[in-house]
Amino acid sequence: MRYLPLTPDDRTAMLAKIGAGSVDELFADVPELARLDGPIHDLPAHASEMAVERHMAKLARRNLTAGDGPFFLGCGAYKHHVPATVDHIIQRGEYLTAYTPYQPEIAQGTLQMLFEFQTQVARLFGCDVANASMYDGSTACWEAITMAGRVTKRSRAVLSSGLHPHYVSVANTMAKFTGDTLVTATPELTAEPDTDALIDQIDDETSCVVVQYPDILGRIGDLSKLAEAAHAKKALLIAVVTEPVALGAIKAPGEMGADIVVGEGQSLGVGLQFGGPYVGLFACSQKLVRQMPGRLCGETVDAEGKRGYVLTLSTREQHIRREKATSNICTNSGLCALAFSIHMTLLGEKGLRQLAEINHALACKAADRLTQVPGVELVNGAFFNEFTVKLPAEARPVVRALADKGMLAGVSLGRLYPAEDALAGGLVVAVTETTTEDDIEQLAAALKEVLA
Repeated sequence: MRYLPLTPDDRTAMLAKIGAGSVDELFADVPELARLDGPIHDLPAHASEMAVERHMAKLARRNLTAGDGPFFLGCGAYKHHVPATVDHIIQRGEYLTAYTPYQPEIAQGTLQMLFEFQTQVARLFGCDVANASMYDGSTACWEAITMAGRVTKRSRAVLSSGLHPHYVSVANTMAKFTGDTLVTATPELTAEPDTDALIDQIDDETSCVVVQYPDILGRIGDLSKLAEAAHAKKALLIAVVTEPVALGAIKAPGEMGADIVVGEGQSLGVGLQFGGPYVGLFACSQKLVRQMPGRLCGETVDAEGKRGYVLTLSTREQHIRREKATSNICTNSGLCALAFSIHMTLLGEKGLRQLAEINHALACKAADRLTQVPGVELVNGAFFNEFTVKLPAEARPVVRALADKGMLAGVSLGRLYPAEDALAGGLVVAVTETTTEDDIEQLAAALKEVLA
């Protein structure tokens, strides 16, 4: 029996209040082809719970999962080893059930963890201060754009062609409701990011420049020149990091002049999890802290002089007048932030650098081996653990053919940019510490066979 708490009269009154003629009008943004006009006809009207479980298990066995064979997918979500200690600690009752620490006197463990998390993110990004996490990397990116608008009193953002297209899509969706102007572009298969073209887009109305580091093709550019150009026009530089492990090997964005650094923390402590939940990272310079969205935990002393932790800054809509809030995000992915912090603590600075070295070394071996396959060309100059190759054929059917052979070979640029024929042969390959040299050899051999 369906639970329908509202009567037909209730629903009619609510629709009249918002000026909608029917419930269907509320789904106007969903293309008609994607909407159902009735029940799903090939499903039975009813089935027992056991029958449904058996059927769903049968369907699941058709999937090729991350652990079933060689795995080279990346583009913002990476397969890293998560130590068993992480799962053990996050399931402790004092962490698993804790939510928002409104009462600091009974939430010291949660607050201390968030304080340590902030410290780790700030040091990782090379910034002065970080908040107590956000939803994910894409929404953190949008929050950074709106923050730049508040700081500069401008509404024109220039987005690098190397920014993940899903992040661009989220920003475009949100900009429909804020009136912001977003300048976007499509990447080209070149060895280095086109920094000069990005700089040419900056004008006196620009609030910020958004650049991914490393970018969607795995390319690593020096952000210093871009930061200088943005600051010359009184705009902010926002750096987006989708693979934080890279910062164990390459220079932090904040050290190159980035005013705001955001990213996705999934790589550390958080599994792939079918796309979520993940954890957004957000850091900035000290002078911008009062415009930073989300929450900030701080350290203090109590009346007896003992160390304690509190919410120092909390500018979310549920804490102050909504029209004055810097963010409408109402949670901070606390459990995923805890997992991130535990993994970072287990690694330490030395361990993170070693992990980064392993990732990079294996990626170099993979790039060298794949370019030995006839017709395969390496696009990148510098890269960390992710690089792009250009195939002599469209990449999407190649990826499907390799999946039939039991391996997930990478992300085809044709999937990310279906309208761009010039990118159809591009394949983004990610390599982490979970990749073996045998995996690389299997991929190269299978790729040669498929391309023959």
